[in-house]
Amino acid sequence: MTGAETRGRGHGAYLTEWCRIPTSGARAVEPFEIDGHALLAIPQLAYDIPGAGPDMNGGDSTTDMLLLRRTADGYASWGTLAVPGGEDAEFFRIGDRAFLATASIRTGAGPYDFTTDSTLYEWTGTGFEPFQRFPSFAAKQWRHFMIEESHFLALAQGVSLPATADANQPSKIFRWNGERFEPFQEIRSRWAYNWHAFEIDGIHFLAHADHAAVSRLYRWDGTGFTEHQDLAEAGARAFASFDADGHHHLVVACLTGPSRLLRWDGSHFFEHTVLDWPGAREVAVLPTDSGLYLLRVNFILGTPADPTTALDSQLYHWRDGGFELAQQISTFGGTDAAVIRDERGPLVAVSNALSEKVRFAGETVVYRFEEPHDAQLRKP
Repeated sequence: MTGAETRGRGHGAYLTEWCRIPTSGARAVEPFEIDGHALLAIPQLAYDIPGAGPDMNGGDSTTDMLLLRRTADGYASWGTLAVPGGEDAEFFRIGDRAFLATASIRTGAGPYDFTTDSTLYEWTGTGFEPFQRFPSFAAKQWRHFMIEESHFLALAQGVSLPATADANQPSKIFRWNGERFEPFQEIRSRWAYNWHAFEIDGIHFLAHADHAAVSRLYRWDGTGFTEHQDLAEAGARAFASFDADGHHHLVVACLTGPSRLLRWDGSHFFEHTVLDWPGAREVAVLPTDSGLYLLRVNFILGTPADPTTALDSQLYHWRDGGFELAQQISTFGGTDAAVIRDERGPLVAVSNALSEKVRFAGETVVYRFEEPHDAQLRKP
């Protein structure tokens, strides 16, 4: 991977490179703290197979998830967990117990098997040990959230291909019964990618992203999740919600079309504006002393058979009721972004899954957010 160029405008704040972490097919970045350790979990989809040609859906999925500990000047190896075909990690707590949910999309090195277990680990005081295994099919993302005193764990999964039609599975929501998670509700899906839980005026909502079907917003009715409104016809990858200027907003990030900024009208979301360019995989809201920012991480353009992976990803600044482009950073098959805070302020970790030559070996980059009076144009 080449050096990550950062470009911005003079009035904006900037993300400046802080450290790089060697990764292979990195699909997510999950920061968390436990027993005095500031950790970062990075699930990895695949390793490059020597002699094999470039293939973004190829590689060897017998992978480990990286666990890294933050130091004064970067991240150091802290351990690994066996997470084949790693797609996601979600850290959460129930009382004084700590858990790390991991999603595995597949096993094998070609042919691949999308039917596999996704493992929930529990912290024992000395390490993470398997706590519960969930049968899954092309698992993409876990999301933990609470409604009143109930803990829920939602799994986005599925791949809609002719060869998988009989085996494909809907997305699933599980609820904690005091001892373990048990099935609670299935959500119709074909090729699900993501969840986002949020609350407006005491009403709990859950957004569900699907690549091949309608992405919908669901509303908690006291006993389950019911359809509230459609959010995208197809191609959705992620969501982010925030409040600004007295309004509730929802960002719908799309791979196959432009991302959209929606505004709440009291009962439903309507389109407020469009963020140009397709290719989005993830969005992250970054509140700072100088205002609210949104980072959109872009994955690929083109097709999986011939993808363009070297793309700019955009940092937007909220101004005058909308987002204004503040900076662009170079990403390579970008998959996720996470906001981390240390004693100096915000850090932003961005995972890159593919090199410019469509190889898995690459780097996850952690940026330091600098307030406008400190920001300078630079090329690390």
